Amino acid sequence: MRKRRKSLKLIVGTVLILALVAIVGVNLLADSAVRVAVETAGTKALSVGVDLDAAKLSITGGALTLHDLTVANPPGYQHDTLLKLRQGDVQVQTKTLLSDEVQIKDIQLDGMDLVIEQKGLGNNLQDVIKAAQRGEKEPSGKKLFVENLELTNVTVNVKLLPVPGKADTVTLTLAPIKMTDLGRDERLDTATLTAKIMLAIAAGIAQQGTDVLPKEMINGLTSVLGTAIDLGRIILGTGQEAGEGLQKGVESIGQGITEGLKGILAPKKDE
Repeated sequence: MRKRRKSLKLIVGTVLILALVAIVGVNLLADSAVRVAVETAGTKALSVGVDLDAAKLSITGGALTLHDLTVANPPGYQHDTLLKLRQGDVQVQTKTLLSDEVQIKDIQLDGMDLVIEQKGLGNNLQDVIKAAQRGEKEPSGKKLFVENLELTNVTVNVKLLPVPGKADTVTLTLAPIKMTDLGRDERLDTATLTAKIMLAIAAGIAQQGTDVLPKEMINGLTSVLGTAIDLGRIILGTGQEAGEGLQKGVESIGQGITEGLKGILAPKKDE
């Protein structure tokens, strides 16, 4: 009897250990797969290299954390990178992962640093967005719906053309940018979502840099957004105003950007 009990305990213990090893192995493989998927989708969307240092996926919790994402510059610019993101947190409705449309509750992108470089009448962010606009318009991968997407702590260092007696760098700290209900009225995939985030950043720079950046740079960013209207009023509200005005502007950013970016880079809807 004792031998049977010992054998049973040994079997149960072995099964539990194997199960634990399997779970850990699946999570490690999933993390690696996510990292590769993010890099592939980002590179495809922006036509420049995208590198992700680490990804942590909790399948049961529907949570994904990205660490240290880097977007490379297009050829011909001084700096190697256009953008660095310290952390991104994504909350997904787990049951939708195997469906045709993945429901994403929340995307939080925090700690983003950009270096914008002028080249002639253009700049590197403008070039990346133009490449995305020229990219494939047919949807690829799963359809996405994003309830809430927020960018916080975005710092932009704008490298200007050298002018004697003037600073060659302007630093902007963007107001938080919030978008809601992405994918509700259009076919949204990972590549298109990536491009829309870049467009939202361009809109933020155009709005907050109106009085400090060269007119040709503002015009260039405005042109890639597909509009020549007042971005501050139509897309980003009044985010530069102080006090209650600032708060109202930040709160209005979400709906403004959501409406302002509809149709830009939107893939064709399903027939």
